[in-house]
Amino acid sequence: MTDLIEVKITALGAQGDGIGEYGREPVFVPGTTTGDLVRAEIGAKKKNGYYAVLDEIIEASADRIDPVCKHFGKCGGCQLQFLSEDTYRNWISERAVSALTHQGVAVGRLLEPVICPPRSRRRVALKALNLPGRLVLGFSERQSHQLVDIGECPVTRREITEILPALRKVLQGILKKRMTAEVHVTLTATGIDILVDAAKELDLSERESLVDFANAHDIAAIHWRDQGFLDPVIIRREPMMEFSDARAPLAPAAFIQATNDGEAALVKEVVAACVRYGRVADLFCGMGTFTFPLAKSHQTLAVEGAKQPLEALKAGINQASGLKQIITMHRDLYRRPLTPDELSAFDAVVFDPPRAGAKEQAAELAQSSVKKIVAVSCNPNSFARDAKILVAGGYQLETLLPVDQFLWSPHLELVGVFSRV
Repeated sequence: MTDLIEVKITALGAQGDGIGEYGREPVFVPGTTTGDLVRAEIGAKKKNGYYAVLDEIIEASADRIDPVCKHFGKCGGCQLQFLSEDTYRNWISERAVSALTHQGVAVGRLLEPVICPPRSRRRVALKALNLPGRLVLGFSERQSHQLVDIGECPVTRREITEILPALRKVLQGILKKRMTAEVHVTLTATGIDILVDAAKELDLSERESLVDFANAHDIAAIHWRDQGFLDPVIIRREPMMEFSDARAPLAPAAFIQATNDGEAALVKEVVAACVRYGRVADLFCGMGTFTFPLAKSHQTLAVEGAKQPLEALKAGINQASGLKQIITMHRDLYRRPLTPDELSAFDAVVFDPPRAGAKEQAAELAQSSVKKIVAVSCNPNSFARDAKILVAGGYQLETLLPVDQFLWSPHLELVGVFSRV
């Protein structure tokens, strides 16, 4: 017999779960918001409180709206579609600050969040499962390996969603029964790029079916990856990304910002923060999202530990014009962060690490004489940890910009601008 409790939701947590109280402990109830009175099935008690499963909404909050997607409630993405626009925007601002508050870091000025609109996601990672009579192509349910076969996706660019029925059909003819695959679809400057990751070698007829699909739907390129072996099935146009006035080749399923709007907001904030400074170092530079816009006005050092994106950046430099000098450096900034002596050559430093953050590099920056530091992050928790290191070294967090590229989800990007006190 399950334990059902009535809970009044009084706040939203960092992951978007409603928070109430049970036995003088916090209880987290996904799918609820401030003002809801709900019946929930109490679950496990963890370090920060109890976790529960929503059974019934007894009284709905005025902050609720009708979700726009027919898959809401099953699909694990877009869990927060039911929040009103104002509630969602306020929660994003609170989410941006809460991790910093936990680390004791004060925010000088919190900027208005940039929330990317529906149908703006230009890259998706789908899962495929070939069942008897049909192929499921979609996303996982929340905290589950079960797949939801998506017929629509209100956050994804139409250019991508429009090809999914045909992609589903061609994969059904290739994958063996019960076989799974990961399918990465990216809308690039030169068209759609597709990578299918499946433990299967293509035969001639299967290869031809993918070529026919690409030709029929004007797909730029299709790659098939079988247990690490990358097979370029068809490359009609080389997938390219545009950064400022430069173009860089995109490797299959390589990292790019999730939306054009989000990237533009990040770039605008980074460039504006560096405008009065001379030489700039762009650490964890990737393919050059910030390097190329910065190089319009600054001598720029681009440092990256992964060879593939750095080679793409170099290719972009070779065909770009109107830029100041860009120097590239291949270096693992986790094992060998730039030292204070090396950093002393720069007036400003930009760093945009993976989700784990840049603890080692932040420690070196904290001891440096760099006048301006711009930290970009896709993880508020690691951002706050790195910010604490910088503040302890004598920097202050002047401004904080939240950028929401994953609409209706707990994922959030931040741009923090630091200066020496």
